[in-house]
Amino acid sequence: MDVRLLYHTPEPERAIAAAARLCYAPIGAAELMEKMSEEAVGTVLKTVITSGHTSTLEHASYTFAIDGVSRAMTHQLVRHRLASYNQQSQRYVSYDDPAFVVPPEVEADPEARQLFLQACADAFLAYRALLDGGFKAEDARYLLPNAMETKIVVTMNVRELLHFFELRSCKRAQWEIRDVALRMLELAAPTAPYIFMDAGAACRRGPCTEGTMTCGDPYPKASKR
Repeated sequence: MDVRLLYHTPEPERAIAAAARLCYAPIGAAELMEKMSEEAVGTVLKTVITSGHTSTLEHASYTFAIDGVSRAMTHQLVRHRLASYNQQSQRYVSYDDPAFVVPPEVEADPEARQLFLQACADAFLAYRALLDGGFKAEDARYLLPNAMETKIVVTMNVRELLHFFELRSCKRAQWEIRDVALRMLELAAPTAPYIFMDAGAACRRGPCTEGTMTCGDPYPKASKR
């Protein structure tokens, strides 16, 4: 798995604070962006986040490149609808040297691992046979398993990114998308430390929201703002 931060809104915290402060300021957002002190930016962000008026967080966005993950993972990822995606197409890209993502529990069991990889190899051989027989990749791809590696680019605004981290950093999330979420958070946090201070599973900010499905092992509580 390879997760990289390709781009983010420059000075995301200042951009968000300027947009929020504009509602109550006699000057424009461009002037606010230039003139607001760091203290003022922090004060505005605290008000925005603690009040729950988080629509202003949509004024900053992040773009990530995610490679070497399974189709099973990206099918979960694209359920986050308030985001933009571009994924390597199995319709237009044909494969000669396949790679498959093996779940850790399967990897740890030699017999299960062999069974898993053999099934993937058999599916791929059938896929190649169809291609070699003149069938289109868009039809042959129906044989490819969810374990097939893929690549995807995702862009989320900060509001949706925080929601994504809350759901997918939870220990109850599926292992692969949780690994992706934690890596994305690791990359995003230094660029906007105040905004992402409490980012992650809901238990970082209070009681677990999973009810009877709780893992029983919450994150340490985050620092108070």
